Amino acid sequence: MVLEFKFKGKTIEELKKMELKEFIELLPSGKRRSIKRGFTEAQKILLRKIDKSIKGNYKKPVKTHCRSMIILPKMVGMTIHVHKGKEFVPVKIEIETLGYRIGELVLTRKRVEHSAPGVGATKSSSAISAR
Repeated sequence: MVLEFKFKGKTIEELKKMELKEFIELLPSGKRRSIKRGFTEAQKILLRKIDKSIKGNYKKPVKTHCRSMIILPKMVGMTIHVHKGKEFVPVKIEIETLGYRIGELVLTRKRVEHSAPGVGATKSSSAISAR
């Protein structure tokens, strides 16, 4: 038995039929206020690209620097390439990510990997040969 994921008790079909005003009432207060204030120019450009891509008029992959865009129901199922500072990383938008900001899905920092300490880093490291 496969359980169907629901967002606040709504299926994805119900969410896609909702208007934006109805959907934002399901979001947490910070994200709800952010959308009520209106979209920025970068977010409007991204939404236009997404609408064109859904209709089939936009052939290239959707790329964006706008990491602050909140994931809306019409984005579910798309792959959006998000800039992470040096490169664009493809992000598959799932129903589980509704309400997140796009930038939360792409980490901008690499994991720190330490190697052996350098010569002079500790008192005992001066005895290590530097070959």
